Amino acid sequence: MLAVTESVIRKSFVNCSQGEAKRMAVPHELETLPWDDLDFFGWRDPAAPHRAYLLAEFDGKLVGVVLRAAAHQTGRMRHSMCSLCLTTHRGDGVTLMTARKAGPGGRQGDSVGTYICSDLACSLYVRGKKRTDPPMPEPLPLPERIERVRATLTAFLRKVGE
Repeated sequence: MLAVTESVIRKSFVNCSQGEAKRMAVPHELETLPWDDLDFFGWRDPAAPHRAYLLAEFDGKLVGVVLRAAAHQTGRMRHSMCSLCLTTHRGDGVTLMTARKAGPGGRQGDSVGTYICSDLACSLYVRGKKRTDPPMPEPLPLPERIERVRATLTAFLRKVGE
């Protein structure tokens, strides 16, 4: 993914108003991110833990999506798998994230959801730059794993845009 600026990020969102995009919390350390290792840039809002953001290249342009993270269910130990990168996590490492659809569907309350790594670091998990405990072996070569993440993300973004 190419490095982006805060103003470019704010202009890219397709499922929120311009006012919402202006008020969103954008990370300050954009220049230090490992952009070459990211298939998408995702982050959680520190002031609103149930709000998350995802930014990706889609159909030749940069597209941002506001996500709502489901409340975590605590109390029992479980393993969950991310739908994007197929990484398994213990406990609350995977969260159901829903996105309001863009356009008229979203204004009527339509949304789509998928299970995503809670920290939105799928790209780093796939590349082995970040690890889970216990790590799970992945039989596919790295280029195929990266393509799988991108294809799954593209399908999700297409549903948001419908």
